[in-house]
Amino acid sequence: MTMPVINTHPHSNLTLEHFIELSPLAIARLDAESTVIEANAAFHHLTRDVFKTSAQPIRLIEILEKDEKGALTNQLEQAAAQSAAAPISLSLNLEGHGPVMVSCYATCMRPAANQAPVLILHLIDQTEQKNLEMRFAHSQKMQAVGQLAGGVAHDFNNLLTAMIGFCDLLLMRHPAGDPSFADIMQVKQNANRAANLVRQLLAFSRRQTLQPKTLDVTDLLSELSNLIRRLIGENITLNMTHGRDLGMVKADQGQLEQVIINLAVNARDAMPEGGTLTIRTNNISIHKPGIPSKNMIAPAEDDYMLPGDYILVEVEDTGTGIPTDIITNIFEPFFSTKEVGSGTGLGLSTVYGIIKQTGGHIFVTTHLGKGTIFSLYFRQHQAAQAPVEEAAEDARATDLTGGETILLVEDETPVRIFAARALRNKGYDVLEADCGENAIEVFQQHSGQVDVIISDVVMPGMNGPKMIAALEKQFPDKMADMQIIFISGYAENAFVDSFGPDREFNFLPKPFTLKQLAAKVKEVINSKGQSDSAG
Repeated sequence: MTMPVINTHPHSNLTLEHFIELSPLAIARLDAESTVIEANAAFHHLTRDVFKTSAQPIRLIEILEKDEKGALTNQLEQAAAQSAAAPISLSLNLEGHGPVMVSCYATCMRPAANQAPVLILHLIDQTEQKNLEMRFAHSQKMQAVGQLAGGVAHDFNNLLTAMIGFCDLLLMRHPAGDPSFADIMQVKQNANRAANLVRQLLAFSRRQTLQPKTLDVTDLLSELSNLIRRLIGENITLNMTHGRDLGMVKADQGQLEQVIINLAVNARDAMPEGGTLTIRTNNISIHKPGIPSKNMIAPAEDDYMLPGDYILVEVEDTGTGIPTDIITNIFEPFFSTKEVGSGTGLGLSTVYGIIKQTGGHIFVTTHLGKGTIFSLYFRQHQAAQAPVEEAAEDARATDLTGGETILLVEDETPVRIFAARALRNKGYDVLEADCGENAIEVFQQHSGQVDVIISDVVMPGMNGPKMIAALEKQFPDKMADMQIIFISGYAENAFVDSFGPDREFNFLPKPFTLKQLAAKVKEVINSKGQSDSAG
């Protein structure tokens, strides 16, 4: 191809060919069969020197996806007919390298009437931009599904509270030995199974109820080791390696155990022929923000770590590894590679939700045919004092009866009916209200003393925290020592900002049983009595 001379200087011998060779745009000349005849340095760099090092001429169409070959052929035909064609997006499959996504511009040059037309391609690398767009879309999808899961789970928690509660009321009239006892227990057990599934949804949306406390990870894993061995089977070896002088973490013990168990079960499924499951712990210091290792893959673009001291828990298997085409999907809810009916697809999304709500990070490193490592990072927690003994709390208050007056505020009628009946059965005087505004009227009209207010958090109109604030403003004397129990299907920290982080209140997550409700009320009343006597 003859290039015209550029006379930029009387002594310059630079031609347009020199400018093309030094251009940052990838430029190539093709024949009618899409064979690359010549190309500039940028083109060879973009195509990882595949065309430059090949002993035989290569057609560009040979390194395209099957469904893109027709698009390039059409573009070249349009360019030959019209001298130019609209740009198209292509994905170049280069052996030994990842796909390179480009925008392709085709132009046809006709040097002379008796010469064949010349097809010129300009390729612009769009790989990084496309990856960013995909990650952004993935992040938006995860957020949208999380919001949906949280809303659905909140409504289900109300339904399950009523189902479990009315089962408890029925069991009071049909105890063990009654013909109906087994049927009622079946309903209650299945309702509890549904509650566990809802907790997984809330974990993904980061709205599940957590009860964090200071934990020794070494002790927690040691206690879990027997359960994990039973879960993974005899053909898989379990190795546990604990770091020395391991720091403490602050997390919900039950949720953290669920994380380890879910990862162990996934590892088992990745090693159908047997293998080794290794769980390692270490203290680790992160000195710069970002992802700890370039080989690690984060669930979302915004998952990067800040400098600080962490506890690292690694769960490694020697299984099949995770294919690159699905690695970015594994933390999505309902995504599963298992057969239909073999799993919910909530395992890793639940793990991700729990880790994020705990303030930690999770990354995955995988090699096909060799295995996968899930790396969990938790902030080291410096406990100011020894953890308070919690076992004694559960042993107290075997007598759950009382005679105090309780204001129950709940917009879900079945939940309110069950809770009111449960408390009345225990001897309490219960005032009922179906919304915040109605609760203020009931409180105002009641001539006696109200000892405890039990209120739902999310209600139409005036929500629970706003109702309490309105009561405190209108009746400061009566509300001075009021004990408040919030009930909600969302996490405690989902509303603590609106109520105030310094305000004292008690929290009971939905779904709850009759015994849990009565025990919480008794606990609150006893604590009030202790504070009054201390005063």
